[in-house]
Amino acid sequence: MKVCIMCGGEGTRLRPLTFDRPKPCVPIVNMPSVQHLVWHLSNLGFNDVIITLGYKSREIEDALGDGSLFGADITYVHEKTKLGTAGSVKNAQKYLEGGPFLVVGGDHVADLNLLEFYREHLKNDTITTIGLISIDDPTEYGIAEIDAHYQIKRFKEKPGPGEIFSNLASTGMYVCEPGIFDFIPANEKYDFARHLFPDLMQRGYTLKAWLARGNWSDVGNPRSLRQAERWKLQDITFTNISGDLYVKGAKIAGPVQMGGSLSLAQNSRVIGPVAIGSGTIVEENVIIGPYTSIGERCIVKSNSKIFSSSIYNGVIIGKDSTISGSVIDNGTLIGDGCSIENDTVIGPRVVIQNGVVVHSGTRIWPEVIVPEGTVVKEHILNEKFDARIEGS
Repeated sequence: MKVCIMCGGEGTRLRPLTFDRPKPCVPIVNMPSVQHLVWHLSNLGFNDVIITLGYKSREIEDALGDGSLFGADITYVHEKTKLGTAGSVKNAQKYLEGGPFLVVGGDHVADLNLLEFYREHLKNDTITTIGLISIDDPTEYGIAEIDAHYQIKRFKEKPGPGEIFSNLASTGMYVCEPGIFDFIPANEKYDFARHLFPDLMQRGYTLKAWLARGNWSDVGNPRSLRQAERWKLQDITFTNISGDLYVKGAKIAGPVQMGGSLSLAQNSRVIGPVAIGSGTIVEENVIIGPYTSIGERCIVKSNSKIFSSSIYNGVIIGKDSTISGSVIDNGTLIGDGCSIENDTVIGPRVVIQNGVVVHSGTRIWPEVIVPEGTVVKEHILNEKFDARIEGS
């Protein structure tokens, strides 16, 4: 079975995490999120994988290779200009002919039964079936109204107040017949939700819905990224230690996933689910977890606390610091006595000096130096990097 994974977006809404990497390569439990997606699809039988590429394509190719490690055969299709969601799939048309195919976003994290989705489409006489999921706040998505036969009656992209006639949001996952290519212009920016679906309905085509059950996120912002990682950490059901572990008077309450050459010092506590990469050093009297991932070659100094956070590679956390519900990118230094509050995102190679407090919901751009004792109440940008956080 064929699947087209769209990986062309810049991931502006996840900045500063997407300056050094494309959105599908943002780590979730210490591995690029697109690897989780390809594993899931391959396990369901979607082994013929076509990936559309744009922004920072090399990193995605390096993460997935030819697909053999995931039990898949991967073909890469590059975009020279931005083509939109439907336009990018049109650009890969020659690899998708011959039968129905699944379309998913490269930033999707899901445990949905997409094989059931595919089979449901095969039962229906429709040019495309749209995966819908019930969510509390659908204002950032396209919403659909359906009847008792799962036929879509109307569709609205990103509704405003007074326009929310349904909380069934589009997952951005579709099963399509090759006939859709007749309605997508070549070499033009063209989207499924904004252009193709309204056009098909206006022409009298029947669009069907599949109601998804389970966990799904398009990792559109830092909060949804943390939620997606929480789901993946819950998949760790037993303690797994890959290599040497040096423990001196520390305690581990699983489940935990640990790489090699780890060191846990006196009176430290790790409460799972937690994932820690290889070469990381945890000093005395540290508390880690639950729902925390720490990357490779990190140092967590004495008396620090880390809860429900994502710490990437090569990060140093100073003494007596507290990290709560935050994301900290590669090579960042957090000084002593700092407090990093929830829903904070700190970019790569940032230096936060001693005694800094970073308020919740704040983002700090790459390579910023935050002086000692600062209270950060709003985003700190770096003029060397684009400031936009709206868009894809």
